[in-house]
Amino acid sequence: MVRIYGHPFAAFYWKTLIALYERQVPFEFLMVDPEHPANAEAIGRLTPTGQFPVLVDGDRVVIESAAIIEYLDLHHGDAPPLVPADPRTAIEARQMDSVFDDYVMGPLVRMVFNALRPEDKRDPQTVIEARATLDKSYAWLNRWMARREWAANDTFSIADCAAAPALFYANWGYPIAESHAALRNYRARLLARPSI
Repeated sequence: MVRIYGHPFAAFYWKTLIALYERQVPFEFLMVDPEHPANAEAIGRLTPTGQFPVLVDGDRVVIESAAIIEYLDLHHGDAPPLVPADPRTAIEARQMDSVFDDYVMGPLVRMVFNALRPEDKRDPQTVIEARATLDKSYAWLNRWMARREWAANDTFSIADCAAAPALFYANWGYPIAESHAALRNYRARLLARPSI
């Protein structure tokens, strides 16, 4: 059975959790928090910077959420792959995975880390820049999703695994405008999916 280190509130852990559920892969969850120091110590050894998720499958260690999802496609579960087998089709799935990670989750994380700083260390420019990036991303994604059910290739994929936590949290931190109906509807579809 695979083991996965993470925290249930962490977006990148959630992304891999969706893939595990989609592929119906049994797994052991190892909580990374102050109450489980041995798990924190393990990921400190297994990764360059102590970040999670980390998947352990026997002697194999896989880090980074997208790599974990591709590993699961190759080695675990019978569901259709979350990264399409055809390399031409896979490009769109990987592209949209990165869009949600880099242009939705990325700016939101900067806003959250800024808010967690002591008040005298907070930088209002960080929030201004992150919101500007999210404004652009939301508008682009709304156009992208206008005639789509899922984010890439008209099938549920790694892109949707990334989109679910990114849009779930981003809408809390900086709500998606009512005018972005296609994106808001997509978010609702994601949150209704059983694996999410």
